[in-house]
Amino acid sequence: MIDFRLGEEYEALRKSVHDFAQKEVAPVIGGFYEREEFPYEIVRGMARMGLFGLPFPEEYGGMGGDYFALCLALEELARVDSSVAITLEAGVSLGAMPLFRFGSAEQKEKWLPSLCSGEALGAFGLTEPGGGSDAGATRTAARLDGDEWVINGSKSFITNSGTDITRLVTVTAVTGEKPGGGKEISAIIVPSGTPGFTVAPKYSKVGWNASDTHELSFDDCRVPAENLLGERGRGYAQFLSILDEGRVAIAALSVGLAQGCVDECLRYAGEREAFGHRIGEYQAIQFKIADMEVRAHTARLAYYAAASKMLRGEPFKKEASIAKLVASNAAMDNARDATQIFGGYGFMNEFPVGRFYRDAKILEVGEGTSEVQRMLIARELGLR
Repeated sequence: MIDFRLGEEYEALRKSVHDFAQKEVAPVIGGFYEREEFPYEIVRGMARMGLFGLPFPEEYGGMGGDYFALCLALEELARVDSSVAITLEAGVSLGAMPLFRFGSAEQKEKWLPSLCSGEALGAFGLTEPGGGSDAGATRTAARLDGDEWVINGSKSFITNSGTDITRLVTVTAVTGEKPGGGKEISAIIVPSGTPGFTVAPKYSKVGWNASDTHELSFDDCRVPAENLLGERGRGYAQFLSILDEGRVAIAALSVGLAQGCVDECLRYAGEREAFGHRIGEYQAIQFKIADMEVRAHTARLAYYAAASKMLRGEPFKKEASIAKLVASNAAMDNARDATQIFGGYGFMNEFPVGRFYRDAKILEVGEGTSEVQRMLIARELGLR
């Protein structure tokens, strides 16, 4: 029998994160967003709840949960604010997960406990200024000089890379040439504060204004040879597998934003009056909100399906791309409709739907654009 109900532990987690988002995040996040300020106290609150350690074993200070638990937390956070949600998503799936999946015993012991506790944040440097979706066009290079890697190059749009609690960035770099030609790309851990590693001033962004995003540069940056993460020459392949998981997480975040739009519109439609009636009494508004709920519901089923295959250890690349594509579209469409329902107030930053509208677009771009998702789906269908 197919049963889409959450188990008791999942439901307890979902409710606790929902309560935290409503009581601790919603009342204050607008101010952080307007000031473009990283919300350290909110992050500390998430750390106290164990959210940064959700999918990791207890031996590293994790909660012993799974990736679906992380997705549930992301959905509930994003119902209120995406900056907070993306800070958690990037900290776990991009900062800590590569270390957990591919790190040596020594690397895990050194870095994972602080990342799982939320005392520290990690980041992953893949995208480059001239690369975009073409991650294989990596130009950042690293060469071995004795027992050190010497790194030169730059990375762009890197989340969680410049906070006061950022402790490391794992970067992809060209470390040689493959036997058959082509670039050998490896992943290397660069601790924050390493000489030659410079974090540029934060970007001025359209959305996610309470999250941390920077360009990074490396100028003869030296790190120990043992900072190689995983197998030499497998850095790009390693990150592609991390991206498959991350797309399920971004889908969950997108569903949260889409559902948050429904939440806000239901409240507003019950309060706002026009032409002698509450606007929720007008069929045009009812139908629009109904369509928004359909999108959020459908997108949620898509990421549930992808997560279920992932947890069973089955191939889920196609399902992850479907979930990410459907959910990011739902977030963008719902944000647009919510802004329309709110009218002029939807254009004001003091209302959550204004933030939702600004935050939604990047969901169609980050961790694989919608075009990339369609390409991956087509390939999984056998279209080459």
